[in-house]
Amino acid sequence: MSGRVSQGSPWKMLILIGAFIFLLSLFKGLTAPAEISPTQFKEYISAKKVDNLEYSGEKITGELRDPQAKSGNQSSARSRKVYTLPATLEEAEEIRKLAEKSKVTYKRMPDRSWIASIIGNLFWLALFFGAWWFIVIRPMAKGGKAAFSFGQSKAKRHQKKAGDVTFKDVAGCEEAKEELQEVVEFLKNPAKFRKLGGKVPKGVLLVGPPGNGKTLLAKAVAGEANVAFFKGSGSEFVEMFVGVGASRVRDLFNQARQAGRAVIFIDELDSVGRKRFSGIGSGHDEREQTLNQLLVELDGFDASDEIILIGATNMPEVLDPALTRPGRFDRKVPIPLPTLKDREEILQVHAANVKLDPGANLKVIAQRTPTFTGADLANVINEAALLAARHDKETVQQSELEEAIERVIAGPKRKRPILVGEEKKIVAYHESGHTLVAKLLSSDPVHKVTLLSHGEALGYTLQLPDDDKKLTSKEAALNRIKILLGGRTGELLFFSGDDNKVTNGASDDLRKASQLAWHMVAKWGMGKNLIVVPENQGLRNQMMYENASSNPSSKMLDDVNAEVGDIISKARSEVLTLLKEHKRTLEKLAEALFEKGELNSEEIDLICNGSA
Repeated sequence: MSGRVSQGSPWKMLILIGAFIFLLSLFKGLTAPAEISPTQFKEYISAKKVDNLEYSGEKITGELRDPQAKSGNQSSARSRKVYTLPATLEEAEEIRKLAEKSKVTYKRMPDRSWIASIIGNLFWLALFFGAWWFIVIRPMAKGGKAAFSFGQSKAKRHQKKAGDVTFKDVAGCEEAKEELQEVVEFLKNPAKFRKLGGKVPKGVLLVGPPGNGKTLLAKAVAGEANVAFFKGSGSEFVEMFVGVGASRVRDLFNQARQAGRAVIFIDELDSVGRKRFSGIGSGHDEREQTLNQLLVELDGFDASDEIILIGATNMPEVLDPALTRPGRFDRKVPIPLPTLKDREEILQVHAANVKLDPGANLKVIAQRTPTFTGADLANVINEAALLAARHDKETVQQSELEEAIERVIAGPKRKRPILVGEEKKIVAYHESGHTLVAKLLSSDPVHKVTLLSHGEALGYTLQLPDDDKKLTSKEAALNRIKILLGGRTGELLFFSGDDNKVTNGASDDLRKASQLAWHMVAKWGMGKNLIVVPENQGLRNQMMYENASSNPSSKMLDDVNAEVGDIISKARSEVLTLLKEHKRTLEKLAEALFEKGELNSEEIDLICNGSA
C-alpha cells in the first residue's frame, strides 16, 4: 500500500506542476494586450488616449487610458495594453509620424532574432526540468528511494576478506563444528557429492540458548568455505503490509544466486517460521505469506545451486512442521551450553587481547560459571577489564574476574548501603536462611552471602556447583525449592513466628519455587500420578498456551495445581522444622552478616561448623 502511494507521488507532482503552468498561462492570457485595428489605433493616438508606444518590428503596443479618467490626470488614469499589427511598413511609419505630431511617447525596440527565441524556449524547458529534478528526483534519490526498495531484502552481505571468521575462532562446540564441516565441504567441492548421487541438506537449523554462538558458527561456515555470507533477522522480513515480507525473501535468494556460492543466515527464525494458523484471524496474514514464500524458495533450489540456508532459533518447538521436514531444514544442529572445557577455551579466546595478571586463573573462573553462555563469558572478561581500568591497575587480576561474575549474575554492586536498622537485620536473617538451608542439605557450595546490594537485589546468596550437571533429580529439585523458601522462613523466625510481620522480600523466591514445582509435576513427571501437561508451541509460562484447541483439561490443571501446592507446603514445613533445630546457628550467621555485610565460603563454614 505504502509502496504504491510513493511510486504514484511523482505523477501527482507532475499534474500539480502542469496545473500551475496552465493557471500561469491563463493569467497571462487575461492580462495580455488586446488587438485593435490600425485605424482605431490612429484615432486613439490623435485623441491622445494611448501612450507609451513601442514598436518591435512586428507590432506596435501602447497603453490605452481609461476614458472615464479626468483629462490630464495621467497618474490617476487606469490603463490597459493594446496593440495593432500594421499591414505595411508605410502604415507603421505613418503611425510613428502621427505619434510624434501628437507628442505621444514612441520607442523602437530591437528586433528579436530566431536564435533568441530558441534560447528563450530552452530556458523555460531547463527551468521546468530543473524544478522537476529538485522537487521529485532528488528527494527520491535520498530518502524517498525507500519507496522503490520497500520490497528489497534488508539482509546484509558480508564481503570476503582475509580476516574472515573460521572454525579456529570458535571455541568449544566441537560436535556442532563436525556437523557443519560437511556443509563446508559441499560448498568447497560440490562435485565430490554429486558424483556419488548424494544430496547435501538445503537448510541447517542451529538450536540453542541465546548467546551461545549460533551467529558466529554461521559466519565460520562461510569463512571456512570462502563464500559470500548474507545475514538477516527473521523480524526484518515481516512488515505491516501484506506481501512485503515475501518480496524480501525472493530478493534475498535472488541476491544469493547472483553471488554464486553463498551462505544465507536467518537469525531468530521463529519470528517468521512459526506454525501457521496459530494466531488470531485467518492464515493469510503477512507473517504466514512470508513463511510460504520461504518454503517455496527452499523447494526451488536446483541441483546446481550452491547455496546453504542456515537458520538459528532458541525455540525450535514453535517452528512450522513444513519448515523442518526433510528437504528443507532437514538437519538440526544443537548448540548446548558450553562444558567446563569449552568455557575455559572461550575465556581464553576473549582474554587474548586483555592484559591478565600472571596470578589470574581462567580455569577457576570456568568452574564458577557453569550455566554461562559464550556471550556471558565474553561479558565477564570485558567487565573485569573495565573494573581493572576503574581501579587504575596495570593488569586484570583474579579479584576483578570474580567480581565480574557477580556483576553478570546479580548486576553492579551499589556503592552506598541502602539497608539500615531493622530492615538490614531482616535481610540478614533472610539471606542467612538461604545459606543455612543450603549448607544443611549438602547442595551446591555457597560461595558468598552478602548484604551489599547488587542491581535490584537487596542481598543475595551465591551458590556455584562444583561440576556441570545435565540431569536434575527429584531430590535436587526439592532441595532447590527448600533453599528458595529458606529466606522467607528465616524472616519468620526473626519475627518469632509471627507470620503477619514477614515482608515482600521473598516474592522472587516464591515465584521461582512455584515455577520449579510446576515443572516437576507438569513437565518432568515427578508428581504422584505422572501427570505431564501437553505443550503446544512451547511453554511460555505455567498457564499460557497459544492454541486453545490443545489446552489441557480443566481437571488436569486442577490436579497439577493441587500437587504444586502440596509440594510447596510440605517443603515449607520441613524448612521451618530444620531452621528451628538450628536456630542458634541461624542467629550467629545473621549477626555476623549484619556486622560485616558480607561473608565468604570460609567464614560461612566456620560459623556452621560451630568454630566461630
